Amino acid sequence: MTIDTATHTDDTTRVRRPHGWIWAAFAGIASAAVLLAVAELFAALVARSASPVLAVGSFIVDIVPRPLKELAITLFGETDKIALLAGVGVGAAVAAAVAGIAQYRFRPVGAVLIGIGGALATAAIITRAGAGALAWLPPVLGTIAGIFVLVFAVSRLQRWVAAAREHDAQVAGANRRQFLLFTGITTVGAVLVGVGSRILNATTASVAAARDALRLPSARTTVTVPDGANWEIDGLTPIITPNDDFYRVDTALTVPNVDPTTWRLSIEGMVDTPIELSFDDLVGMGLDEYGVTLTCVSNEVGGGLVGNAIWTGVPIRDVLRMAGVQADADMVLSESVDGYTASTPLSSLTDDNLDAIFAVAMNGEPLPFDHGFPVRMVVPGLYGYVSATKWVTKLTVTRFDRDEAYWTPRGYSAEAPIKMSSRVDTPKIGAPIAAGAIVIAGMAWAQPVGVEKVEVSIDDGDWQETQLSTPINDQSWVQWKLDWNADPGSHYIAVRATDKQGNLQVQDQAPIAPDGSSGWQRTLVTVSS
Repeated sequence: MTIDTATHTDDTTRVRRPHGWIWAAFAGIASAAVLLAVAELFAALVARSASPVLAVGSFIVDIVPRPLKELAITLFGETDKIALLAGVGVGAAVAAAVAGIAQYRFRPVGAVLIGIGGALATAAIITRAGAGALAWLPPVLGTIAGIFVLVFAVSRLQRWVAAAREHDAQVAGANRRQFLLFTGITTVGAVLVGVGSRILNATTASVAAARDALRLPSARTTVTVPDGANWEIDGLTPIITPNDDFYRVDTALTVPNVDPTTWRLSIEGMVDTPIELSFDDLVGMGLDEYGVTLTCVSNEVGGGLVGNAIWTGVPIRDVLRMAGVQADADMVLSESVDGYTASTPLSSLTDDNLDAIFAVAMNGEPLPFDHGFPVRMVVPGLYGYVSATKWVTKLTVTRFDRDEAYWTPRGYSAEAPIKMSSRVDTPKIGAPIAAGAIVIAGMAWAQPVGVEKVEVSIDDGDWQETQLSTPINDQSWVQWKLDWNADPGSHYIAVRATDKQGNLQVQDQAPIAPDGSSGWQRTLVTVSS
C-alpha cells in the first residue's frame, strides 16, 4: 500500500496540466491556416480568382470610407496593399484564435465560427467581378478542412487536459503527443502548401514569356526628347520617369496576369455596331508614340504621385469611330479585367487635339505588368481614376446620368480634369544646405494646355520668373530652375505656375477629394553657415 501511494504521488508531480486556452488558440490558428492553404491550392487548380485572402482584402478596399483610403495612401504609399494584406492576416489569426478558444470552452461554437468565416469568404469571392462557375469550390473545401482540423485538434487537447486532471501520465502524454504532432504538422504543411499555391496562382511565368516574346510593330511616329528638355540637377526629377520608378496606385491587390493572345477589347453600349478586338487587331491599326504625364488624384500638393512617359498606342477615338458612337452619349465607362471601372467624358476620348490612347508600350517596351499589360488607357488632362484604366477589357458608351464608376459613389467627382500644379524638388525639406550659390528646381504641369511660366517667391518676397526646360509637348510636364544665393538661416520657398492661356495656378488649398488637391507649395529650407 505504501509503494502504491508513492507511485501515485510520483505520477502526480510529473503530470502537468496544460494551459488549455493557449493551446486551443493555437489549434484555431492551425485550422485557419489549413482553410487558407486548401482554398489556395484548389484556387490554383480550378479558379485562380478564388483566393479568400485577396477576396476579403478586395472587399475591404471596396467598403473602406474614402478618408481611410487617403490615409492609407499617405501613410504607406505604394506599399498600402501589402499593409492591407498584413492587416487581413493579423485579423484572421486573431479571429481563428478566438474560434479555437470557443471550441475548447463551448463546443461546437468554434467550428460554427470557422464555418461563418468560410461562408463570408465564399460570398466575397463569388460576388467579385469575373468570378467563374467554380469560384465557390476552393473556399468551401477549405472551410470543410479547417473545421475538421479544429474539431480533431481540440478533441485531442481536451483529452490531454482531462488526463492531466486525473494525473494519468500515460494517457496525458499520448494525447499531448497526438495534439502537438497533429497541429504542428498541419500548420507547417498548411504554410508550405498555401505559400506554394499562392506562388503558383500568382505566377506570371507563361504571361511573362509571352511578354518577352512580344514584338510590337514599329511606331509610325515617334516622340523625340528635345535638347534642353532634361536638366541633370541633383535632386531634380528626370523629364522621363523610368518604368520602375513610375508611381502605382490602383485597387488590384495582385497584378492581373493577362495573356495578350487571349485578351479581348469589347466596345458596347450606345454604339451603332458593338465590336470586339483582339490584341493583334488593335496593334494592327497602327501604333504611334505620345508623351503624356499621368497624375493620381491622391497626389498632395508637392507630392510624387505623378510621372511622365513615352507611351505607344492607338487613339481611342479611332476605335470608337469603328463602333459608331450615338449622338446623345456623353460618357465612356471603361472596365478592367478585375472589374474596376472609370468614367471618362466622351469628349476627352474623341477630341482630335487630345491624344487619348490605348497604350501597349511604355518607354520603348511592352507595358510592365503592374502598369497594365497588355493594354491600358492613357488620357491627357484627366486624373487617373477617371481615365487611366489598366488591364482594360471593355468600353461601354453611355451617359453620366445613367451609369457611375467605381470611385463616384465613394465621394469623388465623376469628371476630374487635372489641376495645374508645380512643386519644388530641390532643395528638399529636412535636408540642410550650405550657404552660397545653389539651384532651386522642380517640376510643373498644366495639361492639356502647357506651362507658360513658373515663378518662385523666397521668404514672401517678389515673385521671380524661373527658367523652363524645353517642353516635349503641352501634355507633358516641364522642369524649372532658379539660381539663388542662399544666406544662412531658415527660408520659405513658394512656387506657382501659369499656363499658356494665362491662367494662374490656384492658390487656395483644397484636399484630395472630391477632384484633386490644389494650392501653392511653400517649402521650409534650412541653410547652414
